[in-house]
Amino acid sequence: MAVSAHDERDYAFARKYHLPMIQVLEGDISKEAMTSDAPHLNSEEANGLGIDEAKKVILKKLVSLGAGEEKITYRLRDWLFSRQRYWGEPIPMITLEDGEIVPVPDNELPLELPPLAEYKPSGTGESPLVHAKDWVNVTINGKKGTRETNTMPQWAGSCWYYLRYIDPHNDKEIASKELLDHWLPVDLYIGGSEHAVLHLLYARFWHKFLYDLNIVTCKEPFQRLFHQGMILGENGEKMSKSRGNVVNPDECVNKYGADALRLYEMFMGPLEDSLPWSERGLEGAKRYLDRVYRLFEDPLKSKIVIENNHQLDYIYNYTVKKVTNDYEGLQFNTAISTLMVLTNEFYKADSIPLEYIEGFIKLLDPVAPFVCEEIWNMLGHENLITYEPWPVYDESKLTLDTVHIAVQVNGKLRDTFDAPLNSEDNVLKEMALSCENVKHYTEGKEIKKVIVIKNKIVNIVL
Repeated sequence: MAVSAHDERDYAFARKYHLPMIQVLEGDISKEAMTSDAPHLNSEEANGLGIDEAKKVILKKLVSLGAGEEKITYRLRDWLFSRQRYWGEPIPMITLEDGEIVPVPDNELPLELPPLAEYKPSGTGESPLVHAKDWVNVTINGKKGTRETNTMPQWAGSCWYYLRYIDPHNDKEIASKELLDHWLPVDLYIGGSEHAVLHLLYARFWHKFLYDLNIVTCKEPFQRLFHQGMILGENGEKMSKSRGNVVNPDECVNKYGADALRLYEMFMGPLEDSLPWSERGLEGAKRYLDRVYRLFEDPLKSKIVIENNHQLDYIYNYTVKKVTNDYEGLQFNTAISTLMVLTNEFYKADSIPLEYIEGFIKLLDPVAPFVCEEIWNMLGHENLITYEPWPVYDESKLTLDTVHIAVQVNGKLRDTFDAPLNSEDNVLKEMALSCENVKHYTEGKEIKKVIVIKNKIVNIVL
């Protein structure tokens, strides 16, 4: 409903019926038309109802009067399904001389493209296949006909490729029923939002058609869908040749290594966000992997021991739990951040239990498989990490007896100290004020307030 009101009477009318998008400008209502939902007027049963509710009421009345029926119609665009080119799946249809269109006999499937001397467009708006006369012209049951010379686009095959992956060498059927029943539906499908609107819509349509034919036994092809974000250019714009902001991954691999590139892309931020590329970030990823590698070189490798002095029990078991949960939730950036914290603790520790360092390499392997496999071999293993069991954590070692407390002076970090878990506020205040670096900033000055956040921070306000 569109309303244009210019006086107090119209304004009162609009207020009464809660009409949207009304703006008061110096006593008058703006001329902007209202296009959002609003209560129906002068519509009998639909009076006061919004669009969705009114549709139901009106439809029910029409059905009761025998004037129609409720029906859902799905409209799928052909999405340029038939294309005038050679490359693509051939369409297995034949047009007979009397105009009847029939499918290629089942015993002639799959229909294969014929070899051609020239694959360029015909120049007449037809597919290059028109030149393959022996292939195009056929006879069926005594009737002459011609094959369809247009081909399907590449997305046609991608609508069911997840089925073919299950049994790619089967020349009798799409895939064996036993394998289809075992693997379907797909647990997780990752793709961009544009991908979902087009490809996934049609993949689901094809899957339901195959379900009706009893070729697949599950109604839905995918259990979970996740939309990944885009990597933008350093200027924050979408990468394109015209903008000159395209990053060549081959150059990144040659300069920094595939693992650094992989780690950086996962560490940029949440997987669903679109984030700008940063060469400095890639350099940082390379430095971190170098730091990990140095743990296994002299003199640091001497810290790796069989015995466990239990110094790293909490942080290691916390890392295993956090990284495992983050990987399952596709939160790769926070998983990597947690691994970096553990790496720092390895450097600080007097010794590193072999069990913990091996578990750490297993956790890092999905992100940096090349480096981790090399390190795994350096540790004396001949098998691949891929075939190793995933690390498990000990819940009993996730309880801290002490906590690390940060001390801030006027909001700036000035020192840290360890304290018993759940210490009283007055105890933490005394411990914070006794820190040498804190004394440097507070001595001789009036302390206005001390704010304690239990087990975390003491903030001193001057």
